[in-house]
Amino acid sequence: MARLRGGTLALLLTVLLFAALLLALSLGSVTIAPTALLKLLGAHPPSLEATLVTQLRLPRALNAIAVGGLLGLSGAVMQVLLRNPLADPYVLGVSGGASLAALGAMLLGMGGMLLPLSAFGGALLAMVLVFALATSARGFPTTRLLLTGVVMASGWGALIVLLLALAPSQQLPSMLFWLMGDLSYATTPWPGLAVLVLSLLLLSPWGRTLNVLARGPMQAAALGVAVRPVSWGLYVLASLMTAVAVASAGTIGFVGLITPHLLRLMIGNDQRLLLPASAMAGAILLLVADTLGRSLLAPQQLPAGVVTVLLGVPVFIALLRRSSQ
Repeated sequence: MARLRGGTLALLLTVLLFAALLLALSLGSVTIAPTALLKLLGAHPPSLEATLVTQLRLPRALNAIAVGGLLGLSGAVMQVLLRNPLADPYVLGVSGGASLAALGAMLLGMGGMLLPLSAFGGALLAMVLVFALATSARGFPTTRLLLTGVVMASGWGALIVLLLALAPSQQLPSMLFWLMGDLSYATTPWPGLAVLVLSLLLLSPWGRTLNVLARGPMQAAALGVAVRPVSWGLYVLASLMTAVAVASAGTIGFVGLITPHLLRLMIGNDQRLLLPASAMAGAILLLVADTLGRSLLAPQQLPAGVVTVLLGVPVFIALLRRSSQ
């Protein structure tokens, strides 16, 4: 039954992802019929529409898939480790630390691999600080950890505002747009896709272990799980995924919070299904959000991060109302 459910879910998410990709390639300031895409891609010499699709829309769509998948997967990992559906990189301040470090690297003129490395350092520092401040004699209780993460996220936000206030005026518009979750400058999707695939491959053998960890550290230790090394390794991996997502597209909220939570209500808490499903659902959500941002007010564009917040807030309120009933 679990195999049938997993196969059905994978097929459904694959169809939705393919449909969202077709819409992303078709919609925008210039609308192209989905049936004409293959004809355009095979045209010689390439037409203006073919250039638009291959050089602008396709890299942007692949970046949305990579970033959304990384955020959905990292959110699912953090939620199972903390055993709390409110945990995600944005709430715990990991995204804020990565964003601050990435903006600092931009101000110093860094580019290439230095930008994601700086974001990873900021994300890892944010994670270490949250755990260090939340640790007590009883370990790190989940409620205390979440509250510490919220406070740290506010602190990172204040430092980001200070950095923007000190930034040169010519750099400020691009930094602000990037900070709101902008995919228009993300032209190289392959690093993000590579990290996403590698993360899924690394996590796939740990599905049963995560199922045990979801029951609590004491039960997991009693069943032979090395709780501390496994947990810290997974936290570092979640920080890496968050850093790559932030370096590619800025701060994008609610993807890592909403997608695992909704899927958990639909398919249960089996991490063997939930982790890959969260990656695919996060990719679909961000791809749809970016397509809406490009299309609703075309030729003007809304950052994808703004659209995810507009979509995520009512969904989150509905989930809270549902859980309180």
